[in-house]
Formats: sequence, C-alpha cells, structure tokens
Amino acid sequence: MKSPINRRTFNAATATTALSALSASRVYGANNIIRLGFIGCGNRGDQLFDAFDETPNALPTAFCDLNDEYLKNATSKAKGMVHKFKDYRQLLDVKELDAVVIATPDHWHALQTIEALQANKHVYIEKPLSLTVAEGRAMVEAAAKAKKTVQVGFHRRSSNFCQDAVQIIRRGEIGDITMVRAFHTQNEYPLGIGNPGDEKDPTTFDWDKWCGPAPKKAYNVNRSFYRFRWFYDYSGGQLTNFGAHYLDMIQWALGVDAPLSVAAMGGKFIIKDNREIPDTLEVMYQYPNNTLVTFTQTNGNGAPGCSQPGAEIEFRGTKGTLYLFNKYCMVVPETNMGIPIPAQNPMDRTLTAKYRGSGKAPFNGYKKTGTADTIWHTKNFITSIVANKIPNCPIDVAHRSTTATLLGNIALKKKAVLEWDAKNEQIVNNKEANALLKYEYRSPYKFPTV
Repeated sequence: MKSPINRRTFNAATATTALSALSASRVYGANNIIRLGFIGCGNRGDQLFDAFDETPNALPTAFCDLNDEYLKNATSKAKGMVHKFKDYRQLLDVKELDAVVIATPDHWHALQTIEALQANKHVYIEKPLSLTVAEGRAMVEAAAKAKKTVQVGFHRRSSNFCQDAVQIIRRGEIGDITMVRAFHTQNEYPLGIGNPGDEKDPTTFDWDKWCGPAPKKAYNVNRSFYRFRWFYDYSGGQLTNFGAHYLDMIQWALGVDAPLSVAAMGGKFIIKDNREIPDTLEVMYQYPNNTLVTFTQTNGNGAPGCSQPGAEIEFRGTKGTLYLFNKYCMVVPETNMGIPIPAQNPMDRTLTAKYRGSGKAPFNGYKKTGTADTIWHTKNFITSIVANKIPNCPIDVAHRSTTATLLGNIALKKKAVLEWDAKNEQIVNNKEANALLKYEYRSPYKFPTV
C-alpha cells in the first residue's frame, strides 16, 4: 500500500453555490476534444462509457479497475491507444487527461473526486454523491477551490420531459403540492441476492484495495461488485440508489433543497439473504410549504406503487396530479367541484355523491414524452467544460439531494424523527444522530479535511 489516499492536502475555500463562476484551466484545441479517464469500469462504468463514446468531443483515453475482466472489456471497446491501470492515482497522473468519470462504489466517491480535482481534472461522478453528509460537504468545498466542472449523475436533470415536468409544477398547473410519493417496488422474495458464506480473499482482485476506507471484513461475494449496494459499509442501500434519483427530482420540482424533518420505519422483514439494508422501508419527509414527501421500498411485492402503474413518482396538487414515468410525464386533472365538502346525513346523499364524482378523473390532461437516456447528461458535461458553464447537475445541488436520502437512513437507524438544519448541516433535536453524518476511515486512509 502506498501512502494514504489523500496524497495532496488542501484548504478548501468556503463553499459557494452552483452559480459561482467556473474558470477554465486550459484552452482546448480547435476540435475541443475532452480526453477522459474512467475510474470503475463495471456495470455503471460500462454504461457511462457507451454514453460518452457517443458524445461529441469526448474521447475515452484511460481506464482503471481492480477487476481484470472489466478492464479488458473497457479497453477493447475504446478507440485508439489507451492507458490502463489498477491504481486510480496513476490514472490521475496522466497529464493529457482533461476529465475523469468515476463509477466506483459509493464509499470511494469522496476520495477519488477530491483527488481528481486536486489533479486539475474535471469530474463526472455517479450518484449518489457520497456515503456520508460530511464527505459530500468536503467534495463541494474541493470543487469550489479547484474551480473545475463537476457533473453528478442525476441524469434526469438533462432529460427534456423531466425539465417539462418541473416547469409544469413550478408554473402551478397542478396547484399547490400537498404530497409527493415515490416508489421502488421489486419482488425479490424469498432468496433476494442469496446467502453465500464468507470466503478467503479472492485471487482475481485485491479485496483490501476494494474495501479502501471502509472497514475490511471477511470477503463475501455479495459484498463486492454490483451487490455492494445491499451493505451499509459501501452504500446507503436502495434509498440512496433509486431514492436519490427520486429525491433529486422532487426537490428540483418543488424548488427546495432540503427537508425540514425526516422519519423512517422498516427493516429486513421477509427476504432470506445476507443483506444489511431493509427489504421493506417507508421514509417520510416534511418539506417547506407544507409538502409531505414519502419514499416507499418494498422488495417482497412488485405491484406498482403509484396509482398510475409504471409511474415512479406522483406529485399530488390541488388542481391535478403529475405522474413521472421513465420516458414521459402525465398530468391528470382533479374533478373537485370547488364547493365546500357537504355534511353527510341520512336523508339526502345526492350532493355528497355529486361532490365525490366517479372516483376516477377522466384523462383530459396531457403527456410530455421524451427520454431519460444518460447520453443527454454526458453531452451536457462535455458542453459545460468547453463553454465554461455550470452543468445541469452541479455538485452542491447533488450534495443536497444526496443528503436527503442519507438523513432517511440515519432516521431509520436512530428510530427517531430528525429535525434538519440545512444551513449548518446538523440534526438539531438529536445530537447523537449527528455522529452518523460521517464515519472513521480505515487506516491508512484519511478523511479529506478542510
């Protein structure tokens, strides 16, 4: 093992908003080619490669992964001569690289992003931004000091129909939003990811380096590639995996960046595997303007959660409901007659029945179709670098969205309603819960201090 991962110390400037000016550190050539290095070439890393490979002016040039098969696959798809590494720090030392694309497990995001910024690289970092709130704050401050373009992988922000949905809600077309519901439903009953036993450290990759700053526990195949999301040492579970997309979309549409309070209930109730994260979870948020937001995760039943099957999120307003699907949004108007709710009595139920209507609004609303393909987000990243503009999902915005999901996990672990001070990033009514805003890195790795 080399010296601790944070090899370059830094004193980050006070964090600024996403609208602060960026400054270019180099003048790009006539073709504005941005040379990319990929850290993490597995499932999501491979998907990002495909997106960037189709993005004008993006040139995949270097690759890093601990898994030989992933590394071989990535380099075989690249055009021209490429660099390949097992140690991401060596990739960051490649001077001709303009930007890095990070698609490693969540517990590596903070160190690799901060080091990339210190190495004078622009960064595309997958969501969720960080494993803890304190890491996210350090990443925001590092980006402010480096003055580089950082795009976080909440790719719906570059989707045309998602942008339409946000404008519909912000224009008040569905009225005052009282409740927003988001769902992750998937039937994994009864075996889930399985229950394999622990093994000796693998010979095909370095398990110690894979664990990095996280505790090094006995190797288990479920703790490594892809299935790491089911374990808290490396991930916030499905709440930060799927839920982070949903909470980012919700905060964007509502025009807010943090909840006022959060509560959660759930656990591993039904699936017979070795996961740590819940298979059943309900998280409830109170947002400004009296809006209640819920995230529901159920892994023992795959039936649709929203009242419109296939929708991921439903925004319920006083004038209508907006349903967000994977490729379109749909608005269904309310049928409320606009009169006071009548008193019920046994003599005349006509008015009550008329008020209630049929119970199902006729669809005389409208749809906004489009695509949420990652390529629109990768294109926006490259364009932002070349034009020296703020990308669609800058790091401080992504930090706020990720924080909301991380608070849900803390509320679950503490079995408490938590009140959140977004300005100071502190839980004000449960001092013990603040200890979970960060964790101690395993030696010789050190938490990036400011």
